[in-house]
Amino acid sequence: MRHRRPTVADLLSIKGSRQLTMLRVTTLEEADAAQQAGIDLLSVPPSLLGPAFREAAPGCFAIPGLEYGDYVSAEDYIRAAFQALKAGGDAVYCAASLSTIRRMRDEGIPVCGHVGLIPSKATWTGGFKAVGKTAESAIGIWRQVKALEEAGAFAAEIEVVPEAVASDISRRTSMLMVSMGAGAGCDAQYLFAEDVLGANRRHYPRHAKVYRNFAAEFDRLQAERVKAFAEYAQDVKSGAYPARAHLVGIEPQEYEAFRRAMEG
Repeated sequence: MRHRRPTVADLLSIKGSRQLTMLRVTTLEEADAAQQAGIDLLSVPPSLLGPAFREAAPGCFAIPGLEYGDYVSAEDYIRAAFQALKAGGDAVYCAASLSTIRRMRDEGIPVCGHVGLIPSKATWTGGFKAVGKTAESAIGIWRQVKALEEAGAFAAEIEVVPEAVASDISRRTSMLMVSMGAGAGCDAQYLFAEDVLGANRRHYPRHAKVYRNFAAEFDRLQAERVKAFAEYAQDVKSGAYPARAHLVGIEPQEYEAFRRAMEG
């Protein structure tokens, strides 16, 4: 079955009509599951992209992250962005300067920016906590959104911002607004697959919703792994392994010929 994945124009045409779904996936298995589940957008590490990824998730719009600090100049970002698009990405996430985003816009590269709590820049907003809880802070987010819009970004992740603030901003911008802990008034909802699956052994953010308990399943599988290895080791010690069923035979006459050749 041939899948047609959406374009930037398709996504922008959906704005205001329905909520899109977005997941951060880091493995081909997660990408395949997202495709089968009907997830619209995927955030991925650039290293995951390639033919195998597109085979796993042919219909998902993929946004590889150009992580802040991994690149320095605008040329670095542009080079990495083109590599990501060539490998199967549809747009790039970038939290770099507005001038860098403008440069990428000028090259026709679709960019998703970031406002609100930006983990790589959290020191400027007081650490890992909500942003936009005062009028001054909320206006600052609005100005960031307008600046990204002017710079040419087509979308922006808005993270851990009061729902009322995020909703008003989303209605007043042409960009696709992707909510991570910013309520249902935006254009897409974004969670990490490891949180959805309950595979995260660290702190779960308030906005995360856990649907499964993969951590417990991983623990069970690890315990079974240890038992299997121990049983194998014991079989080697006792001589139970290898058994005849695990061995390759040789015809008696062939074996005798081999022995004579060795001794001769």
